[in-house]
Amino acid sequence: MIPRLKISYEKEIVAKLMHKLSLKNKHEVPRIKKIVLNMGLGEEASDGKRLKACADDMSLISGQKPVITKFKKSISNFKTRKGSNAGIKVTLRSYKMYEFIDRLVNIALPRIKDFRGLSSKGVDDSFNYSFGIKEHIIFPEVNFDKVDKIRGIDITLVTISKSREGTIELLKELNFPIIQKQN
Repeated sequence: MIPRLKISYEKEIVAKLMHKLSLKNKHEVPRIKKIVLNMGLGEEASDGKRLKACADDMSLISGQKPVITKFKKSISNFKTRKGSNAGIKVTLRSYKMYEFIDRLVNIALPRIKDFRGLSSKGVDDSFNYSFGIKEHIIFPEVNFDKVDKIRGIDITLVTISKSREGTIELLKELNFPIIQKQN
């Protein structure tokens, strides 16, 4: 079954973005290519039991089995060893990506305490949008009673966009609560 956000994107959002960004071809319209969820564990990554608990939580949140990431090099100040576990990550594409965005925007983000919106400064040089969540328990799939420790998640939305404004407008059309920072 096709996710409702994908249908909405194809039928309504593409036309709105073409008008707002004054684009002539629908293939120039910004779109999300993939979503990367990352949970860095630091010292806890060496403990197999905690690593499995984090992987279980991440698989509930994303609907996919996460990959265990490794350190690329040893740094003594951070007490890391090359090849040891660093954290876990999941890459979402296609239908799972649209379903995750729908759950994130409509269910998870409103559950954050004192939430005022996402910063518009999260766009990088490749026009991808990144932000962090301090508590992974905002997702309703995670059972609060079985969580041993509250952890943070980094979320990166990889977009096909040619400008910063295009990325921000795409996110606003997908109902992300983006706020403009003013001095």
